[in-house]
Amino acid sequence: MALMNCKLAIVYSSVTGNTEEVASILYTASKQNFTDVSLYPVHNFPMKKLEEFDAIMVGTYTWGNGEIPREMVAVYKAFEHANKKNIVTGVFGTGDSFYPHFCGAVDAFKNMLFVNTTLAATLKIELTPQDGDLKRCFQFVESIARRVSPLMV
Repeated sequence: MALMNCKLAIVYSSVTGNTEEVASILYTASKQNFTDVSLYPVHNFPMKKLEEFDAIMVGTYTWGNGEIPREMVAVYKAFEHANKKNIVTGVFGTGDSFYPHFCGAVDAFKNMLFVNTTLAATLKIELTPQDGDLKRCFQFVESIARRVSPLMV
C-alpha cells in the first residue's frame, strides 16, 4: 500500500509499560502507511484538536473489574460527545486473561467508537507483546489504512 497523506494520532495510557510497548510497535508500523504519525501519552494528547486527525488509535490498559483507567476517561468522553464519523479509529490494549473482563476497557472503547466514529479495528494483547503479536499489530494498522483510504479520495 502506498504512503497515505493523512494525519494519524496514537494516544495511549500504560502503567506497566505493556500498552506503551504496543503503541510503539504500532507507531513504527504506521510510519509505513501514513505520512504524518504522532505518538501521544494520554496526558499530552491535544483533545481539543480531535477533528484535525484523519485517524486515531486509542490504546488502554484495563483497570479493576474491566474499567477504563481514570486518565483515559477524558479521551472516552471526547469521542463520545464528538460524533466524528469522519475520523477512522482503532482501539488496542493489553490485559491479563486471568481476570473475568479481559481487556474490558478495550471493549468499552470499541462499543463507543463504533457508534461515534468509523471504527476500523480492535486489538487485544495478553500482557506484553510477543513475537506472534507483531503480525497482528501490522494487520491492525493495515485495517485502519484500508478504512482511511476511501475517505482520502
